[in-house]
Amino acid sequence: MLVYINGQFKPQAEATVSVFDRGFIFGDGVYEVWRVVNGRLFQADRHFARLARGLREVRIAPPDVARAERMQEVADRLLSENELLEGEATLYLEITRGAAPRAHQFPPAGTAPTVFAMTNRFVPPDDMRARGVTAVSMPDVRWMRCDIKTVQLLPNVMAKQVAAERGAFEAVLIRDGMITEGSHANVIGVIGGELRTHPTNNLILPGITRAVVLELARNLGIPVREEPIAVAEVAKLEEMFIVGTTADVMPVVRLDEMLIRDGKPGPIAARLYRELRSHMDATCAVVPA
Repeated sequence: MLVYINGQFKPQAEATVSVFDRGFIFGDGVYEVWRVVNGRLFQADRHFARLARGLREVRIAPPDVARAERMQEVADRLLSENELLEGEATLYLEITRGAAPRAHQFPPAGTAPTVFAMTNRFVPPDDMRARGVTAVSMPDVRWMRCDIKTVQLLPNVMAKQVAAERGAFEAVLIRDGMITEGSHANVIGVIGGELRTHPTNNLILPGITRAVVLELARNLGIPVREEPIAVAEVAKLEEMFIVGTTADVMPVVRLDEMLIRDGKPGPIAARLYRELRSHMDATCAVVPA
């Protein structure tokens, strides 16, 4: 597999990063993941905007490749040479503060950031979507800037591992008695026919798929309220689903020991997934030459 590292395209086995890289030492960096359909980046502009904001918030000077035009060139070559122009794939981009002697404060001005990008084949988990998945609840012990997509994901990793050990697909995180999001995706519930989800603030990642799904719901006339679901309201859930770049719209049919909708995926999740899938295919359609 060909990857991109610091301005060069290299076979995966030849790509290296300094042991002094601050991403390796401190988790000092940000990342983005795009869904790719037919060689086209889905919601590319929104992902680039979130990347730019993340770099700004952590005060990493954006490298040239952070420009949408340049990153599109990198993505096109990776997708082409890795034979991913047909079907589905993902594009991963990571930018760290670069390599420098270990010290907590920022390295000297002019330290070049480390830039890494890779592509991978992706197969949507439609079999899991058809039957629904299970989730476990976990305390949200992350820091107070969850709105920045940083590479320091240890609390997310620990929560996801607990879910895996319990045979669940996702961990639903709870802070101060309210559902925030999942370990790697946003969470939406349905109560009284209305979509409920945590508002975008410092406690959740402003998910791109979340934004698209809420827009689609409003266009369909489905009520949307961006207000957290309280733990005390979980028993009232008519549906629950997670939304994300690779999850799309994934129904949750059991949370801990509680069945949701008798353990079967609900109609709102199914409808929103169909709309999202249609939107994705339409915006990423290959235009005949």
